[in-house]
Amino acid sequence: MGSRTVFGAKKFIDVLSSLHDQTGNTSCLIEEDIQISKVHGEENALLAMLSSNQTILICQKAAPKFDCEPEVQSMAETSNCSENGDDLDPEKEHDGTSLLKIEPEPLPLTVNQARQLVSFYTLAQNPCMALGNDGTLSPLWVCCDMLDPAGTTWLGAEMVSTGSKATGIKLYSVTCKGSTVGKKSFMTLEEVKKEHRKRHPSAPVALKGTARYTLFDSTVVENTTIKSQSSVTVDLKWNDVGSILETPPMSSTATLNIKVASGDMRSPMFELYREFEFLQSLANGLRTEEINWLEPVETTSAVNLTKAYLEELQNDAKTQHQTVKPAKSAKSPSVNSDEETSTFTSLLARGDLDFIEQLWVRLRKSVTSYQDIGDSLKLVIDAFRYGSIKPWIHRDSNSSLSKLVLQSYHQKIDNVHLSGMTPVRMLLEMGLDKMRKDYINYLIAEELTTLNHLHYFLSTDVDIQEQVVRLGKLHHLLEIIVTCTTFLGLPYHSLFRLTQSCLQHYKTNPYNESYNFELPVKPALIGHFYQKERPVMWGVEVSSGHGPREVRTLLQLSDRPLVDHVVFETDYLNETVNGASEDPAYFSTLVCCSLNSFA
Repeated sequence: MGSRTVFGAKKFIDVLSSLHDQTGNTSCLIEEDIQISKVHGEENALLAMLSSNQTILICQKAAPKFDCEPEVQSMAETSNCSENGDDLDPEKEHDGTSLLKIEPEPLPLTVNQARQLVSFYTLAQNPCMALGNDGTLSPLWVCCDMLDPAGTTWLGAEMVSTGSKATGIKLYSVTCKGSTVGKKSFMTLEEVKKEHRKRHPSAPVALKGTARYTLFDSTVVENTTIKSQSSVTVDLKWNDVGSILETPPMSSTATLNIKVASGDMRSPMFELYREFEFLQSLANGLRTEEINWLEPVETTSAVNLTKAYLEELQNDAKTQHQTVKPAKSAKSPSVNSDEETSTFTSLLARGDLDFIEQLWVRLRKSVTSYQDIGDSLKLVIDAFRYGSIKPWIHRDSNSSLSKLVLQSYHQKIDNVHLSGMTPVRMLLEMGLDKMRKDYINYLIAEELTTLNHLHYFLSTDVDIQEQVVRLGKLHHLLEIIVTCTTFLGLPYHSLFRLTQSCLQHYKTNPYNESYNFELPVKPALIGHFYQKERPVMWGVEVSSGHGPREVRTLLQLSDRPLVDHVVFETDYLNETVNGASEDPAYFSTLVCCSLNSFA
């Protein structure tokens, strides 16, 4: 074998070994134009299917370097004046480097370059070559430009080991086709089997099918797609595939993938989201001393609403002979009747709102300034001081205002200085108390959890900003549960498991609306959603062998490309929803694998 090839393989493997030994994601250059990156396989959906979510090494052509300084300097010089010749704002900095901030991306390599790198990797791992590499490296994947006749987008190599000794290597090729319409344009099941037998002629084969359907996503109104950040998809897996694009049988295993973004106007939780949004604006204002005031829901001012509420309580007290009892459910003068009759109200409305909670309902819909909060609270505190009202509150109320209510029972009111951010903090405490009880009321009433499991989210032993963060996690949990209840109609046992999964996740992880919550379900529960729909992804796997020597051939059909480093020239993109067109259009991805043993 040529000394240049051996030298190249040795140099290449030394770089891979160095990367392999480093922790975390990292990258380096070899020969100045090839970038090698160490990443986790799950960062690439296609490679995650092939490398079992392990750490992988990716080779690409290094991003081109552009000397943009002369152009940037020229742009900076010509931008010193506006169109009409006037000078620009002198207080604004016009640094030329801020005019052009484009980070070039790495590029794919040619198939010949990719084959050379895979051969280097194979030679270095072969114990018969004795090139000095004693350990097994992470799988190697080389990004290709798809310009060869087969349309290759990836070449890969993965070592097969017995103990610590490399005994063979799996070589992968991934080829792609642009979007085409109609089943006749796709490979048949027999053609996929034939492709597998080219590399493994005598081995018995097993067939597995996979499919993904969208159950909840964007909405189409009058031929216009309204995009949504929320989505619920289902992944189905089954054995004994009979034909390409067949509907998964009811014997499949099914897993829901649930991503729910707060603030979706279609959700029954939307009104509660607006309430929590106001709470967050108070918390942010307390931290930064600047509040982003939301558009008020009420047309009546906060002070006038407060006055009217206090007068109502005084009149009630006179007619009821000062009897202290629970107040009616909060209803401010101009509450929208649609809100009262919404699905959300029927799910979470409470009939035991105390004085402070009813005051919060009025203020959160009407305050537009610090003055509004301070003036309204002053009216309330004066009413306590003069004994005009002796309202009822929940025993476990934890806000500053609730302490003043208790003091008013004994006609001893502390002096409260309603200056600075004190009124904002008092209002924030009122909202935290009220919304915690809203969430508890629903989760406990629906028997989805217990107070012990909610202790982390309801604790008042942490600072007030952390309390808001934890309440936000609980709000997101309710968004998820209500979405699955309202739009999917999941039964109690599924909702219970989902609740426990979300609670456990959020006890140790930060708030993240992009996180994918998984829930195993029986296909029969959701079959009516997908059986007459088209999958967004459908695949068949032909496999033979067992354990580390198992080899697979996969065909994946998808409504979007599974690779993002090449541009597909196609006239067919699935922009239709719910089967609006007669024939499906899919991108095809074929993955082939061969197993080669070392002598």
